[in-house]
Amino acid sequence: MKNIKSPMAGSVWKIVATVGQEVDYGDTIMILESMKMEIPVEADAAGKIVKFLVAEGDAVDDGVVLAALS
Repeated sequence: MKNIKSPMAGSVWKIVATVGQEVDYGDTIMILESMKMEIPVEADAAGKIVKFLVAEGDAVDDGVVLAALS
């Protein structure tokens, strides 16, 4: 299992991938909003999204696990 972590503090603006979806390295899985900027969170490995550990609107800190890949 591979965890995808938040690259910075912010809030989860939009989750664009779904549980069970196959993703490749570099695919955007969600978008964070921080200081009025939209920051894409990309898969850092290929795999299938097993679960999201956050929901849209959640505040997250730098390094928080956002999603799990298998």
